[in-house]
Amino acid sequence: MGENHNKVTRRHFVQSSGMFALGGGLFLNMKPEMNNAIAADMPSLTCQPWRPEVTQRLSQETYQLAQRALAGEHGRTLVKATDVISGILPDNLSPNRRYAEAARLIAENAPLRIYPNERIVGSASLLESPMHRIPVDGSLSVSHTTIGFADALHAGLKSYRARVDERLARDDLDEQGVDLLVAMRDCLDAINIWHQRHLEHLDTLIQRAEGHELDTLNTLCSVLSRVPENPPASFHEAVQSLWFLYAFQRLMGNWLGIGRIDEMLGQYLEADLKSGRITLDEAREILAHFWIKGCEWIGAFETRGTGDAQHYQNIILSGVDRDGRDVTNQVTYLILDIVEELHISDFPIAVRINSNSPDRLLRRIAEVQRHGGGIVAIYNEDVVIDALVKFGYSVEEARCFSNDGCWEVLIPGKTNFSYNPFDALILLNHVIGCLESPGSPVPEFSTFEDLYQAYVSRLTEHLEAFFDNIANWCIDGHAHPLVALFVEDCIERGRGYHQRGAKYNVLAPHAGRLANVANSLFVIQKLVFEEKQLSLSDFVEILRNNWEGYEPLRRNIHKRFEFFGNDDDEADAMMQRVFNDYTALVQNHRETNGILHPCGISTFGREIEWGQDVNAGKATADGHHQGAILATNFSPSPGTDKKGPTAVINSHCKMDFSRLPNGGTLELKLHPDSVRGDDGLIVMVSLMRSFVRLGGFFLHIDVVNSDMLLDAQQNPEKYPNLSVRIAGWSARFATLDKHWQDMIIHRTQQLV
Repeated sequence: MGENHNKVTRRHFVQSSGMFALGGGLFLNMKPEMNNAIAADMPSLTCQPWRPEVTQRLSQETYQLAQRALAGEHGRTLVKATDVISGILPDNLSPNRRYAEAARLIAENAPLRIYPNERIVGSASLLESPMHRIPVDGSLSVSHTTIGFADALHAGLKSYRARVDERLARDDLDEQGVDLLVAMRDCLDAINIWHQRHLEHLDTLIQRAEGHELDTLNTLCSVLSRVPENPPASFHEAVQSLWFLYAFQRLMGNWLGIGRIDEMLGQYLEADLKSGRITLDEAREILAHFWIKGCEWIGAFETRGTGDAQHYQNIILSGVDRDGRDVTNQVTYLILDIVEELHISDFPIAVRINSNSPDRLLRRIAEVQRHGGGIVAIYNEDVVIDALVKFGYSVEEARCFSNDGCWEVLIPGKTNFSYNPFDALILLNHVIGCLESPGSPVPEFSTFEDLYQAYVSRLTEHLEAFFDNIANWCIDGHAHPLVALFVEDCIERGRGYHQRGAKYNVLAPHAGRLANVANSLFVIQKLVFEEKQLSLSDFVEILRNNWEGYEPLRRNIHKRFEFFGNDDDEADAMMQRVFNDYTALVQNHRETNGILHPCGISTFGREIEWGQDVNAGKATADGHHQGAILATNFSPSPGTDKKGPTAVINSHCKMDFSRLPNGGTLELKLHPDSVRGDDGLIVMVSLMRSFVRLGGFFLHIDVVNSDMLLDAQQNPEKYPNLSVRIAGWSARFATLDKHWQDMIIHRTQQLV
């Protein structure tokens, strides 16, 4: 049962080979014909000088499967549904039955892919799936939620058939409810069809296999025969069942979070280890194949823009369960091993840590983060749970929190989630008259307090309009029977996912660019109202003209002011004031017509869109030109955080995040040289401990050299799989367009 570790190191090697390594992960270009030659050379590779060594734990077979997926081989084999499905959807079907019929046609006709040596099977093989569309049907699929995978895994699909039948047997549903539940039952039949096709295909492969391949196929057939219809009886069955459930959702075009995978799978591994049925090495291989399956959409089509890995298939690790017990287990650490070694970024990971998290876990997180790619982030679950309980969830439900596929928190398997982002900075521009043409009158304010209250009033108007316009939100939308099956109360209520069927229906307002709001208010307060260096009218006119002729003043503002992010009490007090007023306004509207409104702070890349907008992208009082990329999510504005990561964390954590139940994220970009060696790990662990102790909410750290990012921008062929954290997802840097690349590059690079 011992682990077989072979210490190897890696570094960039001959470019023509088609593969590059970063932090032990394999990075390949689009030359699949090179794969076999590359695989033969892998054991001799060495690491980049500024990257730590990586322990090779996984087999060569697993590496080869990873290479094929990362090189885009699988993605390029996706086919259009219209090319393989000859059936049509009758016009006389209800939307629910139409959906179920599409699921049946897909289950019967979608190509099956079982590659040699795979230990997990089930692939979303239709091209419409990564397009966020329901194949055959063509309508928009579901994303931004985590459904009840845990219950489906543990109970098996047979129990869902019984639930649907029992609910129908009560005979008290209206016509719409009956229609939905019949469609749910048909979706379960579709999964069974897909399942039986896989077993038949395995039988065919077994007939012509021999040796090791025959053994692998026989094992696969045995494992798949019972699940997901029945509860798993082993760890391998549990991993296969979870993937099969998830893969059929992907096949139907749904982009879903997976949730707390170590809590789901840990009990099965523990039992198998105790009985001697499996070793940790074997378990790691099985989990690695799960990870490889998750990147099968790479190469499906041109994705240059916001990145190619943003399918919201987020993973949550560690933390406490509903009874307050720590769920950290062997699966937690095996997954971190796999992420470190394969460096697959398609499953962004968030680890739930708390004030009692063991040093071993934090050190392991730091070791993986140090390899770059922004794949592993952290929640401070002490604060998250507190915020959810104060919002109104029970403590048991709050302890079960997961995310929507980015990092906004929700109760998995019980929530229909959406969010409404808005630019809080444009509201300030409106108040001071910055949106008007040069020469137009500027609003007059006798005191800074008058101006500030005018901003709060404008913010109030915006939020009131938002709350007033959502009375009919999510009532008559698409039911999505396959998703609704695994969301609590949809079966009982006879209402679908977008029909208020879920126990919790959440539409969360999210303010963006708050750091620039606070910084701009701070500058106006000082220069205009306290020091009277210039009038508000003159200052606004300067902004309307994009600082033309006033570059010295703009530079002086940047040089003089210690903005939010530098642990300056005066600047941070302004941020606290804006934060508290925004959260108080939303708290006054916790619920509207059954819709919950936990507030959050985010941009999720919209800072690029807002910067380009003719109104939102105006020059700002905190010294930015028109069109500049400003604060992302709840981080300081780029370049203003000048005193290092500890100062950033101190500023950020002066906010009371128990007032922000949908969350806000802090992003840090650390230079690799500053976290080298054991001392570097100690520093990173200390940063995480401080973040938890001071009351932060969500933190993601990218360990990456800005110079390398600039080189990757100019020479993308050298870095085809260099990954970075965007917001709630990671992406290969080469698949981002220049605006998004610039946003990552412009994040302040911190030395610790």
